[in-house]
Amino acid sequence: MEKQWLRMKELPTEDRPYEKCLQYGPEALQDAELLAVILRTGTRGKSALDLAREILYRSRSETGLLSLHHLSLQELTDIPGVGTVKAIQTKCIGELCKRLARTEARRTLSFDAPETIADYYMEILRHEEQEKIFLMMLNTKNQLLGEQCMSMGTANTSVLTPREVLITALQYHAVNLILLHNHPSGDPAPSREDTLLTERIRQAAEIIGLHLLDHIVIGDHRYVSFREAGYLI
Repeated sequence: MEKQWLRMKELPTEDRPYEKCLQYGPEALQDAELLAVILRTGTRGKSALDLAREILYRSRSETGLLSLHHLSLQELTDIPGVGTVKAIQTKCIGELCKRLARTEARRTLSFDAPETIADYYMEILRHEEQEKIFLMMLNTKNQLLGEQCMSMGTANTSVLTPREVLITALQYHAVNLILLHNHPSGDPAPSREDTLLTERIRQAAEIIGLHLLDHIVIGDHRYVSFREAGYLI
């Protein structure tokens, strides 16, 4: 039997996202209803709510709101009824969510507390489908001088040399360093390669008077700090 799509105005008043939001507040809306409010209009035969549901369950790797991080602009525009404008709106919602989470995490950010650093980077990195290594460069008072993405790899590996780290750190006149990278698998347990790279960078940094304070591995709502685990003293 062919599925029948309801127009928004054909839905019961209490089920229409705008009216529901006005009466009960945005917290009462389901994920698809929130997205439908942003999309505003549907297309022929589909309401904005129908399109929102399609978007949220389109990704092969994730469903629900997480799909907003994983669907590309091309994948979004492949959905009938989703043009370039709606695709851009959807991607911007995902980016806005990440920035809101990072802004909130920044309030408690302390470079002496690994959990706050992990929180700060969590929403940026936990959705990535390839490994990225970031270098945070600090002064003697552990104030941030700058941060830089040093390497972008595949789904399970990235390449970085101590030489690249030291050159970048010296350009910023840094004294203390923190490495941070993600595991797309979601498991933050350090690999043998992670451990070897960390030790090589620590040794090279010490020779020229720099200090590697920590290496933090980000998973899905989990992290491992080399410093907390006792790998760095």
